[in-house]
Amino acid sequence: MFKKIRVRYAPSPTGYLHIGGARSALFNYLYAKKYNGDFVFRIEDTDVERNIPGAEVSQLHDLIWLGIIPDESPEIPNPKYAPYRQMEKLDIYKKYADELVEKGYAYECYCSEEELAEMKEEQLSRGVKSFKYDRHCLNLTEEEKAKYIAEGRKPVIRLKMESGVTFKFDDLVRGEVSFKSDDIGDFVIMKSNGIPTYNFAVVVDDHLMEISHVLRGEEHLSNTPKQLQIYKYFGWEAPTFGHMTIIVNENGKKLSKRDNNIVQFVSQYKELGYLPEAIFNFLFLLGWTSEDNNEIFTKEEAIKAFDPKRLSSSPSMFDNKRLKYTNSYYIKHLDDEKYFEFVLPFVKKVAELNSKSENELKSIALIFKNEINTGAEIVEHLNEIFDLNKSMSEEDEEMMSLDSSKLVIDEFKKELSNLDEINHETVKALFKNVQAATGVKGKNLYMPIRLKLTKVPHGIEMYNIIGILGKDECLSRLN
Repeated sequence: MFKKIRVRYAPSPTGYLHIGGARSALFNYLYAKKYNGDFVFRIEDTDVERNIPGAEVSQLHDLIWLGIIPDESPEIPNPKYAPYRQMEKLDIYKKYADELVEKGYAYECYCSEEELAEMKEEQLSRGVKSFKYDRHCLNLTEEEKAKYIAEGRKPVIRLKMESGVTFKFDDLVRGEVSFKSDDIGDFVIMKSNGIPTYNFAVVVDDHLMEISHVLRGEEHLSNTPKQLQIYKYFGWEAPTFGHMTIIVNENGKKLSKRDNNIVQFVSQYKELGYLPEAIFNFLFLLGWTSEDNNEIFTKEEAIKAFDPKRLSSSPSMFDNKRLKYTNSYYIKHLDDEKYFEFVLPFVKKVAELNSKSENELKSIALIFKNEINTGAEIVEHLNEIFDLNKSMSEEDEEMMSLDSSKLVIDEFKKELSNLDEINHETVKALFKNVQAATGVKGKNLYMPIRLKLTKVPHGIEMYNIIGILGKDECLSRLN
């Protein structure tokens, strides 16, 4: 039995932190924290050609930004379990692969890519759809090996799968799952360049790091029997596995990195002005159901409530509207100082506000606190006010062509010219005076002024628009 709960999130540094990867990391983190265990971040960097500089640091720091903070990582290693990158452990994998060869559980294979392709074609011609290596190299003599080596061939190492064995395990999400060994061919565990394949490296890593539970996506389910065979050959205790269901889009299709309707990477959410607490909360409910249908959780509440038995066995739909709602909830519940700190980088993107003082910017930002779903939306709202390059609709043009509209605008200019202070009460009184002087009321009173100032028929309160633009700019636009 494992002494302590230890789980891991082990991405490849071939890209940045994907929203699906963040969910996997989150559930592993919650499992560890729920049971006073350790959450380990390690790197599977054996796909050297596809590795991206900076991707490892980016993924780790995006997790930390979300509040998913590892107990161990390449930045904070535990000497007992280091190193945390696979390419720093090639000698370790070689040692264990050689041990399997010595025991007869694995063997060197000298078959070329062309020979393997022919083997596959031959099997397809016989109606075999799932390719299995035919063990051509299983019992090579030393003379045959020497011949291949003389030809310049470098061997891979294949694991020899047992025959007639059923691998059964109790999956945390799916219950009992079983695979037949006869359906699995002898797979490569070490490539000819001395780099381990995923299924071999992950077993060695998990064993040496004393990983007790493996929570991962269902695409790894078919890898589990291969890994269990390796555990069995070494006589090591296998961790408890749990395979989480896929995330689907609103059309029920598996979430794809090419799906343009969904923001894919955590770094993009940061740039758009999502709060880490909101994404944490949203991901928590993306594949896990609350007992009391509660939808808002702090990190501490999520840890307390988390129960792996409530992980969903059905695909989880990525609901953009739900994510925006969750983010808007967290924005509304920020205190004013933290809210201003959060939106200030976005407000500063609006060039027309560059001359404003910090107090003025804060007053303007607070106008939108209950209006925005993301930080970036404040830029859209402000641009609606400042950008006059847009065109009005035919309906709005018709409104502006009414005699009453010209009458209202002329009278409004007079009243505004005499206004000393702009606030809710003074602007309210101003419109009352315009109504009294023109006899125009309702939509025909307010809409021409709004359209003249912003070219947009709807939006925030008029006194806020006038306050943001200022008296002089309003009069300039009205003229």
